[in-house]
Amino acid sequence: MSHDKYRRLIDAAKALQPVPTAVAHPCDETSLSGAVDAAKLGLIRPILVGPKARIDALAKSLKLDIAGFELVDAPHSHAAAAKAVELVRAGKAEALMKGALHTDELMAEVVKRDTGLRTARRISHCFVMDVPSYQSALIISDAAVNIAPTLEDKVDIVQNAIDLAHAMRFPEVRVAILSAMETVNPKVASTVEAAALCKMADRGQITGGILDGPLALDNAIDLEAAGIKKIVSPVAGRANVLIVPDLEAGNMLAKSLSFLARADCAGVVLGAKVPVILTSRADSVMARLASCAVAALVAQARRDNAAKAIAA
Repeated sequence: MSHDKYRRLIDAAKALQPVPTAVAHPCDETSLSGAVDAAKLGLIRPILVGPKARIDALAKSLKLDIAGFELVDAPHSHAAAAKAVELVRAGKAEALMKGALHTDELMAEVVKRDTGLRTARRISHCFVMDVPSYQSALIISDAAVNIAPTLEDKVDIVQNAIDLAHAMRFPEVRVAILSAMETVNPKVASTVEAAALCKMADRGQITGGILDGPLALDNAIDLEAAGIKKIVSPVAGRANVLIVPDLEAGNMLAKSLSFLARADCAGVVLGAKVPVILTSRADSVMARLASCAVAALVAQARRDNAAKAIAA
């Protein structure tokens, strides 16, 4: 597989300064070697947070050189998650990366009201899929955080995905709001919500992207299918952002693409104060590097936006 789409992302991120990244509990081969590999490419500057003796011993056993990395001691995974979030709040890290701990354990610290990384936005997850047969990278949201999002939640989920597409330098952001059909049916709530989201975009409540929906998956990504259904829009048949009705639909879509279409699957959590890199032990090396590259591009976009706000 060529991974052309991921390579372009990684090349774009390599041109930036490495992002200081708090890596929570990198205590297995996948998480520690993933952080080292991303650092070698200049994508991140890891701050390893976890049991110091255990991390040192693991690095020696894997013959990984971590001498140049800051290592913050924390006795166990829960403490490592809390300390990694604290480093972000203190301004010492601009991204957060999951190590050898459960996603729920890390995210519990991220979403804490007083000591976490909440913003006014709903936190949501985006997969960035490299599908060999599709012309562009595909953003899919939300398949990992919000189980049954409300219409209000979906406004933030869509905006987070659009902002990610801009950080990834998509020339045009074409958002398909997915359902089982392309017509509005009051008996199918996702079709009504899709129509509402599109009208909200018309009214400036969602910005930065072109929305269409409801769309079924076939007429969102296949021009011929859209033509057969006589759907005329700048999104139908060429979407690069897919918004799913709920976590179950998104999870099945992402895994179908991974296992049936041989797609690679990078991921990032948005809506917090910094991007959160969620990698899986099943991820390929390329997917892990792409996740770090995406986070680096998001961090740079945040810096650019902050500079514009100060200049204004």
